[in-house]
Amino acid sequence: MAQVPQTFDAPAVRTWCGLALRALGHAREEIDAINVYPVADGDTGTNLYLTVESAVAAVEAVFAAHEVDGGSDSGKPTLADAARAMAHGALIGARGNSGTILAQLLRGMAQVLAADGECAHTDGRGLCLALRHAADSARQAVAHPVEGTVLSVASAAADAATGTEGDCGTVARAAYEGACAALAATPGQLAVLESAGVVDAGGRGLVAVLAALVETLTGQLPGEPASPPGTGPVAGTPPTVPHARVGHTEDAPCACDRSTSGPAFEVIYLLDAEDAAVARLRERLDALGDSLVVVGGDGLWNVHVHVDDAGAAVEAGVEAGRPHRIRITHFGTGDARATGAVREPRERVQRVQRAVVAVVPGEGLAGLYTEAGATAVLARPGEPPASGELVEAVRRAHAREVVLLPNDDELRHTAAAAAEQVRGEGVRVALIPTRSAVQGIAALAVHESGRRFDEDVVAMTSAAGATRHAEVTVAEHRSWTTAGICQAGDVLGLVDGDVAVIGQDVTATAEDVLDRMLAAGGELVTLVLDDEVPDSVADRLQARVRESYLAVDTVVYRGGRQGALLLIGVE
Repeated sequence: MAQVPQTFDAPAVRTWCGLALRALGHAREEIDAINVYPVADGDTGTNLYLTVESAVAAVEAVFAAHEVDGGSDSGKPTLADAARAMAHGALIGARGNSGTILAQLLRGMAQVLAADGECAHTDGRGLCLALRHAADSARQAVAHPVEGTVLSVASAAADAATGTEGDCGTVARAAYEGACAALAATPGQLAVLESAGVVDAGGRGLVAVLAALVETLTGQLPGEPASPPGTGPVAGTPPTVPHARVGHTEDAPCACDRSTSGPAFEVIYLLDAEDAAVARLRERLDALGDSLVVVGGDGLWNVHVHVDDAGAAVEAGVEAGRPHRIRITHFGTGDARATGAVREPRERVQRVQRAVVAVVPGEGLAGLYTEAGATAVLARPGEPPASGELVEAVRRAHAREVVLLPNDDELRHTAAAAAEQVRGEGVRVALIPTRSAVQGIAALAVHESGRRFDEDVVAMTSAAGATRHAEVTVAEHRSWTTAGICQAGDVLGLVDGDVAVIGQDVTATAEDVLDRMLAAGGELVTLVLDDEVPDSVADRLQARVRESYLAVDTVVYRGGRQGALLLIGVE
């Protein structure tokens, strides 16, 4: 029979993290589907998975560092080393409300496990203390704790463990059983869960993590009969956990029928700050929104809050210290804000090998990109897509590999957040930081799905990077620019994002911009016209290129209502 530890040491931490990641991988879609509180955005399972994935990476890095050092002792990190790495990895990689709380649970455990830095292991009593401190510290990290959530499940696990005598395996099993009972009781504590006929998604995830702890310390999945001699747990078998649904029937009321309102944005960032500044930050953010969770310590914090004014939440972080890794997600209309809406697991469909997903500013360009085989996400003027829209577009592509083209410098962080989320779903995503739709056109022109993914991404990135971009637009108000002061109604020519020309006529300004761009050379000019721009403008620009620049070709497209009057690309 496989050897299992009687105590909790560094290798056990490593094994636990790996098994927890596997368990969450099996349960991720189910947990996503029952995510109805505090926001029904269907990502709790994914967020928990990504949080633990970060913890696994940190623990593996500690073991790898000790192995590189060599020597019989140096190859074995202490329990304190492994526990601190687990907590730090979870902290910096925490995603969403439940992921942030899980990070604090792991941090609370680590504070107890690492209290004696030289201790190689802890026993059942030490594990009890760690679980108790984890539950208490997580509850303290939440501005307004709510029963019927992962906090209730964590507290019940700690309560059950505290009254247990025995080794670590016995304590872990008691904690798991207490968590299961608490999870089954969550619908009776939260009306939104009862209405939807589900248990709490975050609590469901914690039960999976505790099941992995039992497997680590006993060699058996909870509820599994004793293994015959010479055998161990079946690799890849998901842990036994309570069923997610609790008697939901076709006639049961669905909370998705209720119209609710709530903050529009989820804001998450890491923060370098002192304790006193964080105390003030909590008060400031609590007044701005809800679902406030601030976890961490020792100068590094993970901040999570739901607000209507995302900028104010970030500014509060700037006042407190140095925010970084800022992620802002807009809760879309419909299921994202319909508290209690249950999302069924996505239908399994046949995936293609590779796809391109691109953000485009007008209907005409959307049609152009679609004809070229890309999945287009329309960005209307003043209405940039949220990360959730990009995630859904990647899912619609049904591809194992995706190239993402944001086509706007201001969408870079939104696209990065979307890419990170779908990577957690097993999709390989490459983000090419295109700043204009004309750069996206250049990238799409060299795209070949038949070659290796890395080679395709390099070719597309090179084509986009070799394309200078410009636009001609109309100033909305008087302002200072890099080319001088412009007045409302002036025609502006922007080259690579900076105002280079201020004029009064669209054609003349566009000619000036073209001359500036082609002065550095070029072989192909791409013109994308807004529907308001007459064909005569394109005719004049094409004639200008033919007359003044030999061997330079021109291609013209209609972009639809794209915001700018004219987009120009020079390759």
